[in-house]
Amino acid sequence: MAEKILIVEDELTLQETLAYNLKHQGYTVETAANGLEAIQKVKDDQPDLILLDIMLPGMDGFEVCRVIRRDMNIPILMLTARDDEIDRVVGLEVGADDYLTKPFSMRELIARIKALLRRVRMMKDMNSAPPGVQEKLDFGGLCIDEIRREVTLEGAAIDLKPKEYELLLYLAQHKGQVLSREHILEKVWGWDYFGDSRTVDVHVRWLREKIEKNPAEPQRIITVRSAGYRFEG
Repeated sequence: MAEKILIVEDELTLQETLAYNLKHQGYTVETAANGLEAIQKVKDDQPDLILLDIMLPGMDGFEVCRVIRRDMNIPILMLTARDDEIDRVVGLEVGADDYLTKPFSMRELIARIKALLRRVRMMKDMNSAPPGVQEKLDFGGLCIDEIRREVTLEGAAIDLKPKEYELLLYLAQHKGQVLSREHILEKVWGWDYFGDSRTVDVHVRWLREKIEKNPAEPQRIITVRSAGYRFEG
């Protein structure tokens, strides 16, 4: 079955151009012209990926992303007409997986879509643990269950997004090692990820808020200045 992509774009010409090209690539395409319509279509149609414009009438793309992220982990690629760093950072903060600045080439857009969907398929394949995977990693009250892909702190379950879990697991598997942001980005997000190392910083901050007693003075995920991060458990 063809993977389904929801295009959320109020500029009709661009919306039609995107839909035409993605259908030509073999994807099933749905469209929405505003935030409320997009949220309803996500609930009704459950797309495999969302192309989400930031500048939408009424509810902007950031708020749409926040609402979707409350309940779903569908990959979201945000589209912005500005090359402002703040757009990129806020996009990551609200849960976007990637971003692309207009104008962009259709070749780059399709490459990013394929990369995101490929990672989703890989995550699904990981649900059945391969031989040699440890059942649990325990770090003084912080427990990572690799079989069930669950994390608990002092016995209480922690709600982690898929990428947060993958980042925590990778850091834990390399306890005591200093890992650069670029290395983490390649290993956790994949060599074909188009974002930059700030993605790692954002996800580390989210993790600290969930697993550290005092996120401002972390004891588990340590920042090593000019080098990266080290997990101490």
